[in-house]
Amino acid sequence: MPIGSLPPGLPLSSSRQIPLDLGHRSAMGEADFLVAPGNQDAVAWLDSWPDWPAPALVIFGPSGSGKSHLAQIWRARARANLLQVDDLRTDDLPDLLHPTRAAVLDGAQQVAGDPVLERALFHLYNLARDAGGHLLLLADKAPINWVLRLPDLRSRLLAAPAVGMAAPDDALFMAVLVKLFADRQIRVGEEVIVWLLTRTERSFANARRVVDRLDREALAAKKPITVRFCRQILGDSGESAWA
Repeated sequence: MPIGSLPPGLPLSSSRQIPLDLGHRSAMGEADFLVAPGNQDAVAWLDSWPDWPAPALVIFGPSGSGKSHLAQIWRARARANLLQVDDLRTDDLPDLLHPTRAAVLDGAQQVAGDPVLERALFHLYNLARDAGGHLLLLADKAPINWVLRLPDLRSRLLAAPAVGMAAPDDALFMAVLVKLFADRQIRVGEEVIVWLLTRTERSFANARRVVDRLDREALAAKKPITVRFCRQILGDSGESAWA
């Protein structure tokens, strides 16, 4: 069968078209970040860069609290590299800070308990300090709660500023839902936002999943997103949004 042709017996049209997954690019710029009591301390610390009192800053909080968005903003300012923990398994640690002497390490708490990773982060910290550079460490909990085996690394991280980010409150979560729909150029009524507010798990990550699902289902069904449509897709309790 030639590429692009339909398999035998497949109709040329259907009452329900499945939209192509072309991907959605969320707005991640500075103007798109919503400042609220649960994240304003972290925002203030990033605004104070490069005048940090230590080579590293730790931002910790639950998944979906906005850490990645804030890190993206700082990366743009500092032209920092984005690192994952496994990137520390290298023989050329200085290259991780090249060329701007700045890096973001996502999931930094994962180094705890691994002697190789702990020592690598210790050396990376020292390299940043000696070069006048900076590290932004993202984690799900504060360094004091990491089970670190290397005393020198523990002392350095405990001396670095650490600021927490909270899951969104009602006002912020409503604003996030509005923003996520706006990112997709979807206009919904206030009653939809209120309905989702009371039935959706409070995290930015889950809000993205819910809005993405509603967007896809509405596009496939060629229907507007209303409370009735949300009930149809997510159920009265909204539980199927993340099931």
